[in-house]
Amino acid sequence: MPPGYSDIIASLRQSRLAFHFALSDTRARYRRSVLGPFWLALGTAVGVVGMGLLWSELLKVDRATFIPSLTAGLIVWQMLAACITEGTAVFTRQANVIRNLQLPYFLHPMQLVLRNLVNLAHNLLVFVVVAIVLAVPASWSTLLVIPGLVLTVLNLLWMALMLGMLGARFRDVEYALGAVMPLLFVISPVLFRPDYLPFGSTIIWMNPLSHLIDVIRSPLLGVSPPLFVYYTVGGMLLVGWALTLALFNSRRNRIAFWV
Repeated sequence: MPPGYSDIIASLRQSRLAFHFALSDTRARYRRSVLGPFWLALGTAVGVVGMGLLWSELLKVDRATFIPSLTAGLIVWQMLAACITEGTAVFTRQANVIRNLQLPYFLHPMQLVLRNLVNLAHNLLVFVVVAIVLAVPASWSTLLVIPGLVLTVLNLLWMALMLGMLGARFRDVEYALGAVMPLLFVISPVLFRPDYLPFGSTIIWMNPLSHLIDVIRSPLLGVSPPLFVYYTVGGMLLVGWALTLALFNSRRNRIAFWV
């Protein structure tokens, strides 16, 4: 069996360890604070209120429609942005662990994604409150949030692994991606939905992160995502994992030297 496949299988067998590390990272970040990780939800709530009041006026959109969409888009974006930007340093920041412990490499991207899933769970509390207060309708389409989240997580895993290897080999990748992320935020449907725009939404859908956002946000709002969103997310999953596995199989043994 190729070394990359063996590494991933070994990591999946130790998924409980990755989840333990993810929880430990979250607890350590908010150690000795009163609210702990719920500061995440509080920060998101403040951002939603401020941006919701401002942008609903600028876009001339009803607040009861705009704020739930903004909340769902923002919490999904925070998870995507954190996994992508931190993914570039997922191996370099674990250099001491990699050099001193014989753990499978894929365990580190898993830990990163799981940690951000924990953060997403806290931020979802904000959406639940908004949904109750503003009476966001629920339907059978809401259940599509489960496959949407699974597809997004599977995509984030290959992204974190790929970016981790590239970031370990070329340290400029971290800074280059940090410069690009604000642009991706602007052309992502976070502050708005594509149908709010007075012009064509083609440029929005050219951004792959837009599809990862909509595959979760639309079900949260009780709406089914367009079929092309699922096609795009599924295509990203297949092509992304194929390229990542090819790179991981050929360069896995060099990661320890890169970090």
